[in-house]
Amino acid sequence: MSRLEIEHVSKRFGATQALSDVSLSVVGGQVLALLGENGAGKSTLIKILAGIHQPDSGRITFDREPIHFDTPLAALQGGIVTVPQELRIVPSLSVAQNILLNQLPVQRWAGVLPRLDKAAMLARVEKLLADLRIELDPHARAGSLSFAERQLIVIARALAHRPLVLILDEPTASLEKREVDRLFSVVHRLRDHGVAIIYISHRLDEIPAVADRCAVMRDGRVVADLEGPDFPPAALAEAMTGRPMQLSAREVEPVGGVTTSLPIGQQSVPLHKGEVLGLAGLLGSGTTQLLRTLFGAEGGTSSGVRQAVAQGRAFVPGERAKALVMNMSIRDNIVLPHLARYSRGWRRDEKAIDRVVGTMMERLDIRPRNPRLPVGSLSGGNQQKVAFAKWLTSELQLLLLDEPTNGIDVAAKALLHDRVAEFTRAGGTVVLNSSDLLELLDLSHEVVVLRQGHVAGTMPRGADFGEAQLRQLLGVG
Repeated sequence: MSRLEIEHVSKRFGATQALSDVSLSVVGGQVLALLGENGAGKSTLIKILAGIHQPDSGRITFDREPIHFDTPLAALQGGIVTVPQELRIVPSLSVAQNILLNQLPVQRWAGVLPRLDKAAMLARVEKLLADLRIELDPHARAGSLSFAERQLIVIARALAHRPLVLILDEPTASLEKREVDRLFSVVHRLRDHGVAIIYISHRLDEIPAVADRCAVMRDGRVVADLEGPDFPPAALAEAMTGRPMQLSAREVEPVGGVTTSLPIGQQSVPLHKGEVLGLAGLLGSGTTQLLRTLFGAEGGTSSGVRQAVAQGRAFVPGERAKALVMNMSIRDNIVLPHLARYSRGWRRDEKAIDRVVGTMMERLDIRPRNPRLPVGSLSGGNQQKVAFAKWLTSELQLLLLDEPTNGIDVAAKALLHDRVAEFTRAGGTVVLNSSDLLELLDLSHEVVVLRQGHVAGTMPRGADFGEAQLRQLLGVG
């Protein structure tokens, strides 16, 4: 079997030691789960394997031969294919063109001029999609699809390169159970064909279903390397954080009176003061579109959004790139929706901004504690905290959350859940869409199941409020 070996690799960025003497291996025909909190060093290690960064020391071998990739293209040509968290698609191109973006087949018109061989492209893409058991229209424009559907495009593109080592970084974020099961079946088929797979996830409950081994990183080091099949989530969380973590369901406060109603299709669902209303639905159910409509973001103009903000509504989208301006500082992102509040004539009240930003960074444990850093330099979990912080500085009545804990570690997830609970205890109302059913059950007072934009069922908190009942309403068993 082929073997990828990472030996004593270290990497420093300025004053930050990102990796310290990391040694790790994965063999063909094996799925290695790589876990760790945001900032533990996983991303740096993966970027070294992908040719984006170079190690300061140590070496990497494949089948005992040293390998060194100066560029991502070199890594790709060497058989190491990465599916990153950040989706890289061309919205104006079709699904088929995106899947074969760097491998588009061409034919010669009149034996001279190159042109796209559409028949060959469609034949190859249709086979890839059939292997993945993904129902996507190869002709559809990629920009018109949901986040989960675009994620499947990127995974299919990776498999088109026939990888020797496949790195999947949070591949199930925003995928519902049926799509996750399909992905796992693909991963296992690739494993059975000898591909070495490194699988990164913060969903600890899915690790036993997909992984053969599990390595845990903390503070730039590998602190655990465990053989399957048993990977208890509580033990994994403790290895990641260095302390025991409470993963059981939390107590949910009772709600107040009806404050407004939520129009869904032809129905009207009451919203209560202090309530978390959960939304559940399969791919294409309309959950994300409902939240965007409530925030005035579906019409293509900014006037609806301005009106929603003025009414005390806020929206944290599932894609951090749509919530933040990555080249702007943490400080400026946090105050961006509220600049008028800090304006004094032609000048801004910089001291007031510093005070509120400092408070929010402490409250949400945003690290590093340097408000001048660009948001794009932060880990995914800290970026998500900034996306929350920019709205929690305002006087909110309704907080709209779309996949709010995608790609963040167990500790950051627990902190954001705590802030949601604090917000509702103070009288705020939350509408939460999440493909993580346990998250919905943990936070929600009631879950509404959507199907094609209409209410397909409701499940209030009570004796029959559990994962089995929710899966039955969703029609996934």
